[in-house]
Amino acid sequence: MRVLVVEDDAKIASFVVRGLKQSGYAVDHAADGETGLALVESTEYDAAIVDVMLPKLDGISLVKRMRAARKPTPVLFLSARSSVDDRIKGLQAGGDDYLTKPFAFSELVARVQALIRRATQSPETTRLVAGDVTLDLVTREVSCAGQSVELQPREFALLGFLLRHAGRPVTKTMILEHVWDYSFDPQTNVVDVVMSRLRAKIDPDHRRIETVRGVGYTFRPLQNV
Repeated sequence: MRVLVVEDDAKIASFVVRGLKQSGYAVDHAADGETGLALVESTEYDAAIVDVMLPKLDGISLVKRMRAARKPTPVLFLSARSSVDDRIKGLQAGGDDYLTKPFAFSELVARVQALIRRATQSPETTRLVAGDVTLDLVTREVSCAGQSVELQPREFALLGFLLRHAGRPVTKTMILEHVWDYSFDPQTNVVDVVMSRLRAKIDPDHRRIETVRGVGYTFRPLQNV
């Protein structure tokens, strides 16, 4: 899952970006509205966290332009303003949720998860399940064939992306865009390296994660386990 954070307060931005990365998200950051708009116009995001008061282009105007350009990315507004009128303005501009500063990071993550769930029409709130593999987005616990598996943050994020697309091929470029937080050379072997580590932990015999030559990978759930 790839998230855009548009926040000009360096301390808050660092806190949010670092926390999201530790939670397994790929994250891009923009410190002003114009940069944020340029990013959302050129990159596919699963969600955006947008401060209302931004330099160059305020958050309300940014989201209005997103919606005018038919960008469906779900948006969570951040603001120090807590009045009902301010929340209404944000929602009327095209925002999907509104969180007042200061906030608990756990609440921010829960709201982002809810936005992504609604946007993808996923019925599961906290767990991804494909065959005998289960990944809990809240506790960050992973099990395979009934056995607990310890994963590093990037391995966890990669597995989550594969499970969300179970049964469908995903390219290395798609993986880089949604699991890593900046653009790599598509020819890099970073995906292969982390995939190899993940396979060693949950799929040593390559029955679940299939290599699609010239394309990427497909997660094949094992049904009769």
